[in-house]
Amino acid sequence: MKHVFLYILVVICFFSCKEENAADLAVNQHKVDVVIERFDQQFAKTNEKSLPDIKRAYPFFFPKDVNDTEWIEKINDTLQQELAQEVSRVFPNFEIYESDVELLFSYIHYYFPTFKTPRVITTTSNVEYRNKVIVTDTIVLLALDTYLGRDHYFYEGIPRYIAEHLDKQEIVVDLAGEYAKKYIFQPKRKSLLDEMIYYGKVLYFKDKVLPFKKENERISYTAEQLDWTINNESSIWRYFVERELLFSTDAKLPNRFINAAPFSKFQLEGIDSESPGRIGQYIGWQIVKAYMENNDTPFKDMLIMDAEDIFNNSKFKPKKNNG
Repeated sequence: MKHVFLYILVVICFFSCKEENAADLAVNQHKVDVVIERFDQQFAKTNEKSLPDIKRAYPFFFPKDVNDTEWIEKINDTLQQELAQEVSRVFPNFEIYESDVELLFSYIHYYFPTFKTPRVITTTSNVEYRNKVIVTDTIVLLALDTYLGRDHYFYEGIPRYIAEHLDKQEIVVDLAGEYAKKYIFQPKRKSLLDEMIYYGKVLYFKDKVLPFKKENERISYTAEQLDWTINNESSIWRYFVERELLFSTDAKLPNRFINAAPFSKFQLEGIDSESPGRIGQYIGWQIVKAYMENNDTPFKDMLIMDAEDIFNNSKFKPKKNNG
């Protein structure tokens, strides 16, 4: 019996590895070419004479009801100049991140062959960290002033748990997350489980298209935060089940366990201060992983499945606590 169980594990591993190897091989043979357009640098160098040229190249940045005088005033504004200088200092070139974007797009194209490579344009946004990345069918905008490093002086006054993610290592992870939202559909998102599975899909999407990133980087945790979550997975799951939270539609639950926060709010002394935020996203990720390991559903089909169908057929069992 022991040998049969071992054989089954080997077979599962073989087919799983075979699929991942096929993706890696295809991407290595057919990488998508991306040219990053540094609008931020071009705009900072623009003057009254060259303004018409940049407006023709990037018409979507220039509303018709704003006259040229206002654009020149913005270029010459000392705060805008400081913003541009800091972005150029942190990102004198974009080669490393361009390579990451190329890999991301290559994996997306492998899994979604109709994917068309968009224009990728860097800009600034007055540190509008809620919109670090904007994705449309044809254009990607990357606001580089929201990736200057967690300790940058521009971010003083921003809550620490948010500032920690205003770092250049998050660029391709955020971009993958925005593309995940374009491919995922869930007919309803009412219960905590709905939210967990939705973000579990987002994270599983990142697993597929960001295999060159570490697991903790895909969920934007530190290595220590991920270790804590793995080591306490069973207790976290028991907490959700015993308090009957999975199918609850309590509007407070997303803020406690799904949304960005300094920690997850179990309302238990000690645990709250130790736990990372978004713990519900992590559990949803594990449920989706379990579903994909125990079913033959194609990746693209899973992304549009009902949350309860995924949960009911996942055979999810949390990892036992360590220590």
